[in-house]
Amino acid sequence: MALEFPQIDPIIFSVGPLSVRWYGLMYLIGFAFAMWFANRQASKPNSGWTKDQVSDLLFYGMLGVILGGRIGYVLFYQFSYFIENPLYLFRIDQGGMSFHGGTLGVITAVAIFSWTRKKSLLQVGDFVAPLVPVGLLAGRIGNFINGELWGRVTDVPWAMVFPTGGPLARHPSQLYEAFFEGLVLFLILQWFIKKPRPAGSVAGVFLLGYGVFRFCIEYFRQPDAQLGLFADFISMGQILSLPMIVGGLGLLIWAYKQPQHVTTAKA
Repeated sequence: MALEFPQIDPIIFSVGPLSVRWYGLMYLIGFAFAMWFANRQASKPNSGWTKDQVSDLLFYGMLGVILGGRIGYVLFYQFSYFIENPLYLFRIDQGGMSFHGGTLGVITAVAIFSWTRKKSLLQVGDFVAPLVPVGLLAGRIGNFINGELWGRVTDVPWAMVFPTGGPLARHPSQLYEAFFEGLVLFLILQWFIKKPRPAGSVAGVFLLGYGVFRFCIEYFRQPDAQLGLFADFISMGQILSLPMIVGGLGLLIWAYKQPQHVTTAKA
């Protein structure tokens, strides 16, 4: 027995050749939440942020997500195809975004913003980190609606038969990711930012939390068909998550050795 996959049309509506899709709407929801939450944080007394700075930061971040996500997907997951067809990099109509690539894009955007605005890189990173999980939650729900990135074959009671996943029931791993990488990570960060903490620690918690959640959930997610498992036991998603785990843990250890930078949050 398996749960029935909800047949939701990925296209919400169409106007001539233009189609509005649920997946695109989920990206908009993520950006809209980031804008609302960032302005809410910036409006607090002594936040050190202005609305213009928030707008600029979000613009940089949006470019980082889109460019980094696409470039990362092509290089991490479709490199062989890209070598044969370089123009595939620009075929965004065929889909394909990588969160790890998007993370590198956002880090680059944050670094450029911090340098041009003469702000602390760690403090900007701490400001950005809590904005991300809701976008992750929305994006994974978009993956679920599209019936893509499904999980491995299983007989758990909540398994589903996905339209593009063959006749066997699978883990709805998109929902696992939405819950842990989205909701749970958001709640952890909300709890953490209310406490006194050193600069860089919020970004460290985000990197560590996402890396651990993603690494674990990859055991339930079907490996990419063109890559499979490396050495028959580890996926590309897990390989890319390891630097996040190490980097997040290292950033936390370093941050808590800098007591002079402790910040009291009033979230």
